[in-house]
Amino acid sequence: MKISVLGCGRWGSCIAWYLDRIGHEVVSCGLKDAPELQQLLTTHHNDYLTFPDSIEVTYDLPYTVERAEVIVISISSQYLRSYMEDIAKNDLDGKAIVLCMKGIEVATGSRLSEVVGDFVDESKTPVAVWVGPGHPQDYVRGIPNCMVIDSNNDLLKERLVKAFNSELIRFYIGTDLIGSEIGAAAKNVIGIAAGMLDGAGYTSIKGALMARGTREIARLIEAAGGNAISAYGLCHLGDYEATLFSAWSHNRRYGEDFIKGKKFDKLAEGVMTSKALCKLADKLGVELPITTAVYRILFESASPEAELSALFLRSIKEEF
Repeated sequence: MKISVLGCGRWGSCIAWYLDRIGHEVVSCGLKDAPELQQLLTTHHNDYLTFPDSIEVTYDLPYTVERAEVIVISISSQYLRSYMEDIAKNDLDGKAIVLCMKGIEVATGSRLSEVVGDFVDESKTPVAVWVGPGHPQDYVRGIPNCMVIDSNNDLLKERLVKAFNSELIRFYIGTDLIGSEIGAAAKNVIGIAAGMLDGAGYTSIKGALMARGTREIARLIEAAGGNAISAYGLCHLGDYEATLFSAWSHNRRYGEDFIKGKKFDKLAEGVMTSKALCKLADKLGVELPITTAVYRILFESASPEAELSALFLRSIKEEF
């Protein structure tokens, strides 16, 4: 299968490496002046992995789109709409788009598949999402994991699961696109909260955070029209180890460094996602105490100690 991976950062480069490893014809495409692309162009490796010679690296977007049967996009979620404006200038009929990224668009509250849907006719260019746990640092060492591919197009997701499945990543067929997208985006916010607990010396509370964080996101998924049980699957709870505990988690590290007054200069998608989820929760009338606490700390200069403590001083109620 001819696959083009748009985005050559940490996760985008790992996807290209993985898809080439299991036998697909892969092109990795990035922005011409991006340091990540320049590093791959000149050395064929980055801080995480080395590309084999079989992966072509380029910044030629029209060529990359034209030659692909499947276009995988892995970029910062808040830039997806502007990137789709460029992608959609090309003929996309007969191709499939797979979003391997996690977030909610802040400006509109749209899920990422909905953003792409504003630019394509999904009867001609179906859209899928690829979500779930894992870190490039583990995959390149041969440590396996499980992930999910979901779509409103049943034939597409079944085709992709068969084409992408291997001994390194076992793919499941998703059954709830709304839940898969919201759950995947929201786990980054819970990851920031976990980092804040680490930074404050309250790591032992992360078990409670896992239980209550999953519960509030389940409520949000259900209110949005999805299946609440999705929050307990690979898209959300199943990704907690990689997001709430791993030293490689950007979101967890961001939260920890924030509490310690340190600057974290890598992408932490959960920052803007907390803002997007609060807007979505207001629209749907859903209470998200953990998400709201993260948002207030990050955007309203609320006291981390006060916000985190308030989560444990809420009114007494039944657990479920």
